[in-house]
Amino acid sequence: MTKTTHNHSNRSFTRPVSTAAAIALALPASALAQVDTSDWKCEYCPFPDGYEAEVGVGASNVSDDSARIGSANGYDESGVYADVDGGGLYAADAYRLSWMADDLGLDSRRLEVEGGKPGAFGFTLGYRELPYRLFRTTQTVFTASGNDELTLPSGWVSSANTQNMTGLSAALTGRDIASDREILDLGFDVDAISNVTFFADYQRQQRDGVQIMGGSSFFQAALLPRVIDYETELVDAGLRYARGPLSLSAAWFGSFFTNNADSLTWDNPFGVFNDQGRLALEPDNDFQQVSVSGTYVADSLNSVIAFTVATGQGEQDDDLLAYTLNSAIAAPGLPRPTAAAEVDTTHYALSITSRPLPKTRVRFSYRYDERDNTTPQAFWQRVVVDGFLAPGAEQNIPYSYERSTIELDASYRVSDTVRLGAGYERKDIDRDFQEVAEQTEDTGYGKVRWLPIAEIELQLKGGTARREPKQYNDAFAALNNQNPLLRKYHLAYRYRGFAESMLTYTPSALPVSATMTAMYSNDSYSRSQLGLLDSDSKALALDVSWTPTEFVSAYVHASDEVIEARQAGSSLFAAPNWFATHDDDFETLGGGVRFRNIGERVDMRVDYTRATGETEIIVDPPSGANSEFPALESKYYDLRVAADFRSSAKLTWNVELRYQRFETEDWAIEGLGPDTARSLLALGASPYDEDVIAIAFGVRYRIGADDE
Repeated sequence: MTKTTHNHSNRSFTRPVSTAAAIALALPASALAQVDTSDWKCEYCPFPDGYEAEVGVGASNVSDDSARIGSANGYDESGVYADVDGGGLYAADAYRLSWMADDLGLDSRRLEVEGGKPGAFGFTLGYRELPYRLFRTTQTVFTASGNDELTLPSGWVSSANTQNMTGLSAALTGRDIASDREILDLGFDVDAISNVTFFADYQRQQRDGVQIMGGSSFFQAALLPRVIDYETELVDAGLRYARGPLSLSAAWFGSFFTNNADSLTWDNPFGVFNDQGRLALEPDNDFQQVSVSGTYVADSLNSVIAFTVATGQGEQDDDLLAYTLNSAIAAPGLPRPTAAAEVDTTHYALSITSRPLPKTRVRFSYRYDERDNTTPQAFWQRVVVDGFLAPGAEQNIPYSYERSTIELDASYRVSDTVRLGAGYERKDIDRDFQEVAEQTEDTGYGKVRWLPIAEIELQLKGGTARREPKQYNDAFAALNNQNPLLRKYHLAYRYRGFAESMLTYTPSALPVSATMTAMYSNDSYSRSQLGLLDSDSKALALDVSWTPTEFVSAYVHASDEVIEARQAGSSLFAAPNWFATHDDDFETLGGGVRFRNIGERVDMRVDYTRATGETEIIVDPPSGANSEFPALESKYYDLRVAADFRSSAKLTWNVELRYQRFETEDWAIEGLGPDTARSLLALGASPYDEDVIAIAFGVRYRIGADDE
């Protein structure tokens, strides 16, 4: 939220060219011969020598607890925080070492170190934490016993509805829905032999916290504060070869996910059918891939050729849970003890970018992706809500697909002020075990770039796309108990028209620049009777910047996006008899001003942002009377005022005041306490209504930099 500020974006510290050097660049050669340059320093040399650093310390005070405002930045609780930041660069001979530290006093801390000898070796080391906060208003009657079990308090009185749970109020305790992620990065590269570099990167992520999970028991359900404990390891290693116009890379990638809880068992607060319920959690899994890629620059053909070939395999073989915990049900044994899940992937890609004529640019690309799910099929029984054994058995469905995409894009410079372009894309998809086995999508577009005068640039792009399923298999849909009139939106016929424009105005006589962008698209599902019927998306944005002097600058930005959609449904498993419309509207408005070198010592800045969102849902039910859901709304305001005071060339003092407000209206959770709904034991989450005021003071000190 607030912190001592400093500049470490490029992990190095550069100094402006000295006045003497600037004057020397303007002198004629005869004058340079008379100037003694032996004591001059190279202020802009790409390889600085010595050590430079900038460190900042300070403190922030936050007025109130917050979940959404404080998420990701670490300022989620009221109180005082320590702000510690810094960055530095050490260079000696051809060796380099840089470091950067950010928010060390917060749960969002980050530390990075890079070093090496260019052309010989290099290494990186990084550590960061990412806090995520969802709700601070939630309460529960459950107590976590390890990562895989939730228990009710002793003496709990079960009931078929929450209002008769006599011990509910007394048993409630606060439980935040939040998690923390820790990420460790290691990497190095070594120029082993001429033109060959070996590289390896390793990342380990640890995530723990509490999430919301639903557990049902027939007509009743409980929202469970489930404990999460994940580990993910990523490895990317290989060789790179580069010589002249050719570069090649061969790599191995591995992803390994571990969930330290295989399942979640919870005491049933309703006591229906069974005293406990159990759900399987995300299984351990891994994915490994080998790839070869390369580029070739064919100067004689004015072309660049790039390709990628990759093959991989994902596996998941955790033990499967029994059908039910209810010992009163005579459930059969499992067809196999483990998932034995396996997916093979294949990827090919080729692109050619060429300039066959001086004014022409052409790009061709082809991509092929295959997902072959080789998981064996078997017939499985179903135990419904731990209450009864469902008749019959069902097979697991190993979904697979093949997808190929061809793209062609060309542009031609008609004159110095006009450039024309056009493009075409063809996508073919083949699927297994779905209503549409074969599907194609064709997209075509044209574009224009026009500069009527040097100060104005206009870019236009527009086109159409048609997605055509070869055949919708109604019989397959019926086998899965689906209405044969339903068309799933990603499998249905769709015709799309789209257009976008960008107008830029940069007058040479005024210190102003402005950019306006507009986008529109319409999706029509004209062959669908049930499902999504059509949708429109419109967006408009304006950005203006003003720099009247080198010490003053200002900006304003505004945008509005509207998304409208219409769908049809059937309550009778027949022709459509109800319709619904969804309208989403998102608006943003912001601006700011900067003042630099006030009295040659003070910099000030003011920034303001306002963002709102609103969703309206109107249903036309079979009864004929329109029913409008309460609007979903969100509002966010952010005002920031900050100032820097330079007491010397090395020492800078900072002060910052920030106000943030975030509020939502959400009918789905508004007033939903743990016992509000008779058949749902909820967590009592409330819509957001947060106001936070934060003030920060700090000091920043430069080490090793010249005072000039």
